Amino acid sequence: MKTDRPLAPVPPTAGRTLDAQLHLMDRQVLDHDGVPVTTVDDLELNGPELDTNIPPGAPAPVLTALLTGPVLGTRIFGGRPPSTRLIRIPWEDVADVGIVIRLGVSGENLDAGWVERWIRDKIIARIPGGRHDPR
Repeated sequence: MKTDRPLAPVPPTAGRTLDAQLHLMDRQVLDHDGVPVTTVDDLELNGPELDTNIPPGAPAPVLTALLTGPVLGTRIFGGRPPSTRLIRIPWEDVADVGIVIRLGVSGENLDAGWVERWIRDKIIARIPGGRHDPR
């Protein structure tokens, strides 16, 4: 079906417009040295309520943080993990969004990798040869 009416112009937005599902969700997060930190499980938005009808001209929601945490069980059985179990990575720490999400900070200082650090320090380090890089 062809219409003679032109499409309404898209209003200009400040910053980059991202499709959350396409550009952010389930993407691997690397720190500034290229070391894997985690994957994106959810997003934290600030702005108008998304469950209501947003009136024309209202500001769009703004992404404030990437969320990661134990979500495997909720993906299998449904539901949502408690917000206290999710770890926040502030959007200000994100340096680039591409195939992977690159951070401008070190991953050692983030809470997102605490499980891996604990396993490295408490279990792997106790295995003979576990304190040095294999050659």
